[in-house]
Amino acid sequence: MVEYTQHLIAFGMPGGWEWIIILVVALLIFGRKLPDVARSIGKSLNAFKKGLHEAQDEVNETKKEIEREVDDAKQDIAKEVKDAAGPNDSQNKD
Repeated sequence: MVEYTQHLIAFGMPGGWEWIIILVVALLIFGRKLPDVARSIGKSLNAFKKGLHEAQDEVNETKKEIEREVDDAKQDIAKEVKDAAGPNDSQNKD
């Protein structure tokens, strides 16, 4: 098991020469289309980040709405408890 783990570690992130070879192969495969591919990847990442921020904003808004509903429910319950308790002692003294 230890040997297997060491082999996995040995094949981790590429080093300097490996990146150069990967770039050369990418240039050979994509050629002049590489800037277009990079541009489309960048646009995709921006769209993903925008969608992620929109989803986070929606989650935050929903959380605020739930908190407002909980606060309203607490106030309603407090009012019902107060009404169920009956009139105050100070009103009975008059």
